[in-house]
Parts: sequence; C-alpha cells; structure tokens
Amino acid sequence: MTWSEVTVVVVAALLLMLWSVWLAASRLDRLHRKVAASRAVLENQLVRRASVAAELASSGLLDPVSSVLVGEAAWAALSAGAEGRAEELAGLPPGLTAVPTGRTAVLGSVGPSGAPGAGGTDGPTPVGGWGTGAAPVAGTGTGALDQAERDQVESELSRTIRTALAEPDEVDVLRADERGAELVAALSAAWYRVHLARRFHNEAVVQAQRMRRKTLVRLLRLHGHAAVPTTVEIDDAWPEAFAQPGELT
Repeated sequence: MTWSEVTVVVVAALLLMLWSVWLAASRLDRLHRKVAASRAVLENQLVRRASVAAELASSGLLDPVSSVLVGEAAWAALSAGAEGRAEELAGLPPGLTAVPTGRTAVLGSVGPSGAPGAGGTDGPTPVGGWGTGAAPVAGTGTGALDQAERDQVESELSRTIRTALAEPDEVDVLRADERGAELVAALSAAWYRVHLARRFHNEAVVQAQRMRRKTLVRLLRLHGHAAVPTTVEIDDAWPEAFAQPGELT
C-alpha cells in the first residue's frame, strides 16, 4: 500500500470518526432540548391544576376545613411552580414559551376561610404581597426548592385533593351545581394532562440519560456542562371519585 493510499484510509477513518461524534452530539442536543420542552409543558400543566384547585377552594362549594386545606396546598404548589418554571425555562430552546410567571387571575384575592381566590382584587391581600400579580417564590430567604421538595409539594396537593373529594357523593353534590360541575371537570382535565405530561417528560429523560451513558459521549464529554436530567416523581394517582380519563369530555 502506497503512502497516498494510507493517507486516504487515515483521512477516511478520521472523517468517519468526526461524523460519528457529530451525530452523537446532535442527538444528545436534541434530547436535552426535548427534556427542556417537555418539562416546560409539565410545569404549565402543574400550574393549571393548582390554579383550578385554588379556584375550587375559594368557590365556597367545599366545607370550610377542606377549603382551607386545598387552598393552602394549591398556594404551595403555585409558589413552587413559579421557581420551577424560572429554572426550567433557562434551558428551553429558542422559540419555545411557557405560561408567564405572573398570575393575577389566580393570586389576586383570598376567598372564604382564607383560601386563595380565583380572581379579582377584592378581599385581603396575603402576607408578603402575593396579591400584586407577581407569583411568590418558593423557599423565600433560603433559595429555590430542589427537585425532591418540589415533587413533595405537588404530591401533597394530589393527596389533599383526593382526601377532600374522597366520597363520590360529595363530588356528585359539586357536579349538581353549575359552577361546581365546571370546576370539577376542569380539575379532572388538568389532572389528566399532568399525568400525560409527566409520562412524556420522564420518557424523554430516560432517553437522554441512556444517551449520556454511551462510551463516546462520556469519553469526549459531549454533554458539556449540562446537568443530568432527572425524572419527576410525584403522586398523581387518579382520584377514585372522579370520572375515569376515558370518560372526560
């Protein structure tokens, strides 16, 4: 084999290696973008669910104890959601957007028994000025919630709602009221979308984690300084008193 032939073989091998590296880097970048986008969708759906729960708590349709408990859990989820979106939106690809952090329609007032209201400006403003339209920041004074704490807050909202609406008869009473039927339907739909969004996000995370474990990616550190994506593990078990997802309209 002549030197020219050896040179051609070496150049071809290098080009093949560079092409393989480029493919791996491109795929990893797409997976990271997919994770960021799916997380933004999940954040939006979690905020939607918490907003509906807050509106239900302030509607006067629940008993006073349930209203306070659901309202507090919804406030905690909305507060954590504000910080969670700020963290996740930093990694979004250009052109993707999410729900704004200000939610005057949800955080503007306090309903009966101190539960957060669904809109308007009447009524006392919660401590800290949360009724000004700026979403409260989780962990004020101590930094943002980590993923485990955020998951716990969302799980607590799920458990609180399931406890407050545990009896089918109570849900039937809510549905007998026009406003109650609207809120229950909205909460059911939001809950179902949370379940779907979390499943899609976790699938994207698993794909990205699998790609990051490949030898070529680890040796060349193609992931750069990007953090390892993690799954969202929250309790989003379906409330037994609600209509099954296939029955939602």
